[in-house]
Amino acid sequence: MSDRNRGRVGTEPGHKRVRAYAAGRLVADTIHPTLVWEIPYYPAYYVPLDDVHAELKATGETKHSPSRGDGLIHDVVVDGITKSAAALRYPDSPIPELRDLVRLEWSAMDEWFEEDEPIYVHPRNPYTRVDILSSSRHVRVVVDGVTVADSHSPHILFETGLPPRYYLPLPDTRQDLFTPSETRTHCPYKGTAGYFNLDVNGVTHQDLVWIYRTPLPESQKVTGLVCFYNEKVDIYLDEELQPRPDSPFA
Repeated sequence: MSDRNRGRVGTEPGHKRVRAYAAGRLVADTIHPTLVWEIPYYPAYYVPLDDVHAELKATGETKHSPSRGDGLIHDVVVDGITKSAAALRYPDSPIPELRDLVRLEWSAMDEWFEEDEPIYVHPRNPYTRVDILSSSRHVRVVVDGVTVADSHSPHILFETGLPPRYYLPLPDTRQDLFTPSETRTHCPYKGTAGYFNLDVNGVTHQDLVWIYRTPLPESQKVTGLVCFYNEKVDIYLDEELQPRPDSPFA
């Protein structure tokens, strides 16, 4: 069982094979990863030292954590390629489970795999669930008094810890108010999202609308649908105004 709720950094044994690559070289390959909740929203992967296939060269620098202790920063060297400050060890951590493990900096690695499937952004949280349900409820989206979407065929995405998201067919939206944005974000559960700005009454609302054109297999039901931030628009569900949620995206 996870000890995430005991007032300290939580740790939990993982059961997936996890691999990390840098420049096409294998850096780590383990069937004994440890999930570590350094922040509440999602875990990091720590791997046993014996499962690291690269050289770890101590930089002499440290990074202190009130919960994990003093972390020793290492460069990762594999086949002559160096990833600077890409590994962190806590050999004297007050959390015993961390002492023989190493955390590879996620962004320093070029590819991560769970089993044989690539993963993006961060490890999937085993306590997060995503359900996408077709619905006939009436969803109307209003921005600055202008109705910008009106649909009776939403797909509602329920994700643990976040407000419901209403994904709507493009023909049910005011596409004439959309202008493409260059912003892209990545989600380990849904994939890569593209964005639109919304121009209403002479005001441009940046990145207010997003779309997954090629989502990951488990989220195919939102393919080509658009979604608005509940936190930033007025959403009427069956003509009842919904409260704007307090979330990290508010």
